[in-house]
Amino acid sequence: MIIGIGIDLVSIERIGRIYNKFPSRFLNRIFTGREKEILMKRGSPLPAMAARFAAKEAVIKAIGCGIGPAAFKEVEVVTSTGRQPRIMLHGEALRLADEKCITEIKISMSHEPPLACAFATAVNSAARTAAD
Repeated sequence: MIIGIGIDLVSIERIGRIYNKFPSRFLNRIFTGREKEILMKRGSPLPAMAARFAAKEAVIKAIGCGIGPAAFKEVEVVTSTGRQPRIMLHGEALRLADEKCITEIKISMSHEPPLACAFATAVNSAARTAAD
């Protein structure tokens, strides 16, 4: 059962401007340690950085809380070579998802300069509802 959907589109150049102006502050506010490690191994991290930023926005929209109650770092994009990205929620984002009986979040990300985008679907794969 689909609980919510979210989509986001960002300018890679805009993310690059913010990152170049406040590199440490931006990375530490938006990304987890594991995400930063993955991003910094790339020769050109900006497209992937922008796609992950879009993914975090899309997930927050899918769980229905908007920016504020859940922080960007509470939505973690976990990637493995040759595998579909996964979302791990932490803190308030996890609490809100549990409250809405969200058992899984499917994510799709893409980047083709000048843009990066992401689409998230929050699902209840066990068909359990808040009324149960």
